[in-house]
Amino acid sequence: MTAKHYDIIIIGAGLSGIGTACHIAREHPGKTLAILERRDTVGGTWDLFRYPGIRSDSDMASFGFNFKPWYSDKVLAEGEDIRNYVAETAKEFGLFDKIRFGLKLINADWSSKDQRWTISALQEVSGEEQLFTCSFMVNCAGYYNFDHGYRPRFPDEEAFRGAIIHPQHWPEDLDYRGKKVVVIGSGATAITLVPAMANEAAKVTMLQRSPSYIMAMPNTDKISMVLSKFLPEKWVFNMARRRNILFQRGLYLACQRWPKPMRKFLVSHMRKQAPNVDERHFSPTYMPWDQRLCAAPDGDFFACLRSGKAEIVTDAIERFDETGIVLKSGGHIGADLIVTATGLDVQLMGGMTLNIDSQPVDLTRKMSYKSILIQDIPNFGWIFGYTNAPWTLKCDIGGQYLCRLFAYMEKAGVSVATPVDKGNNVSDRGLLDEFSPGYISRAKDRMPRQGKAGPWMLVMHYGRDKETLVNAPVDDGILQFEAAIPASSSDNLEYRNATA
Repeated sequence: MTAKHYDIIIIGAGLSGIGTACHIAREHPGKTLAILERRDTVGGTWDLFRYPGIRSDSDMASFGFNFKPWYSDKVLAEGEDIRNYVAETAKEFGLFDKIRFGLKLINADWSSKDQRWTISALQEVSGEEQLFTCSFMVNCAGYYNFDHGYRPRFPDEEAFRGAIIHPQHWPEDLDYRGKKVVVIGSGATAITLVPAMANEAAKVTMLQRSPSYIMAMPNTDKISMVLSKFLPEKWVFNMARRRNILFQRGLYLACQRWPKPMRKFLVSHMRKQAPNVDERHFSPTYMPWDQRLCAAPDGDFFACLRSGKAEIVTDAIERFDETGIVLKSGGHIGADLIVTATGLDVQLMGGMTLNIDSQPVDLTRKMSYKSILIQDIPNFGWIFGYTNAPWTLKCDIGGQYLCRLFAYMEKAGVSVATPVDKGNNVSDRGLLDEFSPGYISRAKDRMPRQGKAGPWMLVMHYGRDKETLVNAPVDDGILQFEAAIPASSSDNLEYRNATA
């Protein structure tokens, strides 16, 4: 089987993949580039999730790409708007011709002898296996399992006469008008679903095992609306982006430095937003930013609680019965439809296995380097965004770093770059040990590690990361470089075929 060769292959055509590809296409137009995507369109997560109200929980001034400003008076964008934004960006940078859709990735194997990756993929429609080779591979597949979310089994759920659905696989023709709906969960998905369904459903009940922190925030950027009357649009956008980044960082640091006062502030905020709701439904058991804060644009979640269109129940599930859910307390919630907003299932690299010279790589024993490369793995980038700020902030500077790395390697006449730990930095800390939502806690045994110091530590700090990735020297004494091997005539022919 003939493999198509490219200089760079990006895994995934979501926000991370398209953003990274834009940087490479702009800074290194002479390099051959392919994007391998399992779905049949771009957008990744934002194309997968189609439940009512799906939207970002980060402001679009800082969530959008820094090279393509998101001009809108609206703060939080809806899922469809984000999908269109990703597609528009891909079209603007001429990326659609570089995307290979419908490919489920099976395995990637690095050959030290040939200094290249060989990627095997399955064309899911035809069942045909396809091979690709590349000099550098960049994983932008995120860490969600696109096949299924986290769906615990509940006792006697087969007895329930209504429908049970997970938001990750929302039926297009689902009609919940006039029905009693129970949403199990208290995370961002549940906080989005409840107000989105409340206007059409007879009643929506959010059943939570424990409360989350929820912030009501204005969904219109009135400051930028006023400034745009006097200043150029780009200036207004840049000011909004800087302002929002500083606000997000300040809120996070305040929660980390003064957890008890910030807990008191956020709990008071929630209780004031819905004074008719029992206080115990707004009393989280964890400290702020141990898990991501939930956003309620224009306080829509609290508004539907005040109006009586929705309610919160804090309890544990005993079992399901024919008409709803029996609670541990002995209570009962009637339902026609149950939505299990119970979280996500973590899967790295879209389920693809990784080998070096045919030997399996155990990522759980490898450290992340600048959270962009992985210890001892040659020519392998991994774009991993922020959990305490907009994901794409890290994607943008990560893409810039990779472009700087490619430029350095070309100038130095080397073809392989590998992060090597020379200072015994190995620790027992997982990549996201400080972040504790359920889907991360369930997947700690699948995640890479972080080290004791330096570039092996995950800092989750945009300012420090920007200095490290955009300004600091590429050759820091940790990256180990190898000179290029002579290319054979067959390699040259293969390369020309890929560029044709």
